[in-house]
Amino acid sequence: VQLQASGGGLVQAGGSLRLSCAASGLTFSSYNMAWFRQAPGKEREFVAAISRRSDSTFYTDSVKGRFTISRDNVKNTVYLQMNVLKPEDTAVYFCAATGVWLATMSAAGHYPYWGRGTLVTVSS
Repeated sequence: VQLQASGGGLVQAGGSLRLSCAASGLTFSSYNMAWFRQAPGKEREFVAAISRRSDSTFYTDSVKGRFTISRDNVKNTVYLQMNVLKPEDTAVYFCAATGVWLATMSAAGHYPYWGRGTLVTVSS
């Protein structure tokens, strides 16, 4: 299984970025997908999750209304559209995959497959 995240970069506060995560080696449409992030010196934290058919999404409170997770099961890709970025959004962003949808999808241990991450830097 390979999850390859891309789309990170340097952006000014208030700007936007769209992250992509291309999946291979798994039946993408059978997996629920998520984004996590890890800021320097901090623990990895949950950002957003989307169910295999896109009928359910789940966000951490700090990104609600600013970030949107979506997926394309034909392209085997999950996206994270990030708007109104803030300096505190600076982190390495990781995509992850799991075959099980739970009431809460925020636990990193719930995901057996992880990508390498892409760096997002938001300047003030």
